[in-house]
Amino acid sequence: MTEKGKARLKGVKLGFIGAGAMGGAIIRGLRTRARLPRENLVYYDPDPACRKKMQKLGVEAVPSNREVMRAQVVVLAVKPQLMDRVLAEIKDFAGPQHLLISIAAGVPLAKLEAACPESRVIRTMPNAPALVGAGMACLAPGSRATEEDTALALELFQAVGQATVVEERLMDAVTALSGSGPGFVALFVEALADGGVKAGLPRALAHHMAVQTVWGAAKLIHDEELHPARLKDMVASPAGTTIEGLLVLESGGFRGLVMRAVDAAAARAAELGGK
Repeated sequence: MTEKGKARLKGVKLGFIGAGAMGGAIIRGLRTRARLPRENLVYYDPDPACRKKMQKLGVEAVPSNREVMRAQVVVLAVKPQLMDRVLAEIKDFAGPQHLLISIAAGVPLAKLEAACPESRVIRTMPNAPALVGAGMACLAPGSRATEEDTALALELFQAVGQATVVEERLMDAVTALSGSGPGFVALFVEALADGGVKAGLPRALAHHMAVQTVWGAAKLIHDEELHPARLKDMVASPAGTTIEGLLVLESGGFRGLVMRAVDAAAARAAELGGK
């Protein structure tokens, strides 16, 4: 995060409706990574466990969603199924002074802007690795959002990883790839560890090796800017062990299954958005 970005965030009051897994991760990132003063943050969440975690961070709790609206920038960190209720509670308090940032999967900008017609709106899709500062968030600004609004939202999500701007028409695909993707990767890690156990490794060691192998491979691709196929070719020696295993994966349609999983997740995201 740039110094300009830190100054931008410190210049506004940030409110969070919801401080669960994702909302809480963003708040922690703002406090620990962006060094945002606690007086710049306010939140509402009915869950006692969430409130306990936020208390440790020194973040102010308020008694209702409507009270959060005293902040200039409000992050709607709730599940899609709760969005209608939340919008109904805050719509009479949302004015032109507000920037509303939604992280609810599948909820379109049109719905958010219709509910709060005087406010600026940005739709986002962060993902679970934000919990450890390694998230990937994509942002789609609404029709009334300014360049300054978008810059502020980018800085906010860069406190817990990386962030970029996309067209809203891509948000279902974003949800499927980076939003659902960690679940797909987790399944692969589990299967990789199970394979190690099948080959004779102790469970704990197999799990540790699987996690480190996937993390290391991703880091190598990222840091060296490698095409994944290049890394595959690097470790697949002629008549070796890797190429033998790759044959099994290809015979089982591994790549096709992963592609279909992303496509199915994108279709479900569209359904959640009422498309």
